Amino acid sequence: MAASSAALVSHLFAPKPLFPSPGRKLLLRSSGRRRASTIGMELEPGKPSSQFEAVDSHVHVWASREEALERYPYFSGHEPSLPGDSEILLKQKRDAPSLLCMGEANVDGALIVQPINHMFDHDLVTRTLKKHPSKFIGCCLANPAEDGSGILQFENLVLKEGYRGVRFNPNIWPSGQKITNEIGKAFFSRAGELGVPVGLMCAKVLNYDPAGISFHLSEIEELCSKFPSTSVILDHMGFCKPPINDEERKAFSGLLGLSKFPQVYLKFSALFRLSRKSFPYDDTGELLSQAISSYGSNRIMWGSDFPFVVPECGYKEAKEAVSLIASQIALSSLDLEWIMGRTAAHLFQHSWYAS
Repeated sequence: MAASSAALVSHLFAPKPLFPSPGRKLLLRSSGRRRASTIGMELEPGKPSSQFEAVDSHVHVWASREEALERYPYFSGHEPSLPGDSEILLKQKRDAPSLLCMGEANVDGALIVQPINHMFDHDLVTRTLKKHPSKFIGCCLANPAEDGSGILQFENLVLKEGYRGVRFNPNIWPSGQKITNEIGKAFFSRAGELGVPVGLMCAKVLNYDPAGISFHLSEIEELCSKFPSTSVILDHMGFCKPPINDEERKAFSGLLGLSKFPQVYLKFSALFRLSRKSFPYDDTGELLSQAISSYGSNRIMWGSDFPFVVPECGYKEAKEAVSLIASQIALSSLDLEWIMGRTAAHLFQHSWYAS
């Protein structure tokens, strides 16, 4: 990056975070497993809260065909293959007052992850956030432009538009460069200063290689070590499937090993991408069980991966699958609550859940 660009990036760094980082000191050890606590008040083990609400940590929305033609064009080469506009997620049924998808499934809020279909044009997602502020918060897409312009856009989206997360997609980094390059480190550092978690899509290219996280482990470790105040979320369990060979076992072991960094969280999301079976994806139970043993339920969050999940099993069923898997591995009701909403509400400090 040129000296002027580096100076621009340096100028962006502010001394105080916009959103305080979640209290890592709240992670407690009990009976060999980590228990969760709310901000400033520990929950009684095994006692669910009547205030619990379900939160989806991973949805995408994009323009309808009509909207794309009129106002929100798709990025060239990334036209969607299925509908994904927010009205599908929130549209009312003709014969019932409940909302399709989220309402029908009793999901109270969601994190919208900027889709690659609109690349760095966040206007459609921003409009959705403003239209439904009690339902949605946003995770923008990091633009790794070497001139630092992407960091300027990121800061604007956080400070002016209220975005609460940023996604790193290694596949859109400049060819031959890693997310630990100069701009990646500047992005990562700035996110920590603003108290904004970084979500990582660890798939190799876009083929969802079950060993994909192996290609980024060293980069993630370097960033976490250098910037311990930056929270990290590994999307879709790092794309690890139930391992069936040494390469996949090594990848999953690497995923679990990242739990040594207290700022790292997992998304138990897009189960259809993780499982080798059809709904209810019960072969992912062992993945979840081991993840909880390493991370604790208060560092794991469920996500549907709407709208991709709709043709796979349906939105409501995506949520039900987690309850079925939880029953299979004898997960406590409190652990399930953290995975199904408390973790996301705590991490993003949103009013979906009020302690």
